[in-house]
Amino acid sequence: MRFVPAFIVDAVLVLVFAVIGRASHGESPGGFLITAWPFIVALLVGHVVAALLPARPRRPWSLGWGAVVWLVTVAGGPLLRVATGDTAQIAFIIVATLVLGVFLLGWRAAAALLRRRAGRTSDSGASPEHSDDADPVDGVVHDEIAEHEVQVEDGPQAESARGADPETGTQPR
Repeated sequence: MRFVPAFIVDAVLVLVFAVIGRASHGESPGGFLITAWPFIVALLVGHVVAALLPARPRRPWSLGWGAVVWLVTVAGGPLLRVATGDTAQIAFIIVATLVLGVFLLGWRAAAALLRRRAGRTSDSGASPEHSDDADPVDGVVHDEIAEHEVQVEDGPQAESARGADPETGTQPR
C-alpha cells in the first residue's frame, strides 16, 4: 500500500480538474463529485495496475508509475461515464487527457527534479534514492543496474573476462 500517498495527491488533482471543469462551463462547482467519481475509480484502478505490472515502475512517485496511472485514468474515466449513462464528448476526452497528463505527470516530474537537485547539493552520504544517478522515469538507481551486471559476469561467459584490464578489456600475458 505504499502508493497511498501518491494516490491521495493524484485524487486531489483529479478533484481540482473536476471543479475547474464544472466552473468553466458555468455549472455548480459543488457537483464536482458527479464529474470526478469515474476518474477517481479509474485512478485507483491505475494505481493497482501500476503496482501489479510484472516490469512495473518501483516507486509510485516516478514518471513511469504516473504514466500508467494517467493512461488508465484517461481511458477508464470516460468509459465509466458512458457506462453509467453520462456523456464523454471527444473535446472532453482531449481536455481530460491533457489536463490530467499535466497534473498526474507534472508533480512527479517536479518531484524528480527536486530529488535530483537535492542529491547534487547534499553531501556524499546521500541515500541512493536521492542521488544524481536516480532515473526520473522509473526511479531505478544506476548503481543497482551495475550490481546486476556484476552478477551477470559471474556466469559461464565471465570466464574469459576474468583477469582482464577493466579499462582496455585485454587479458594479462
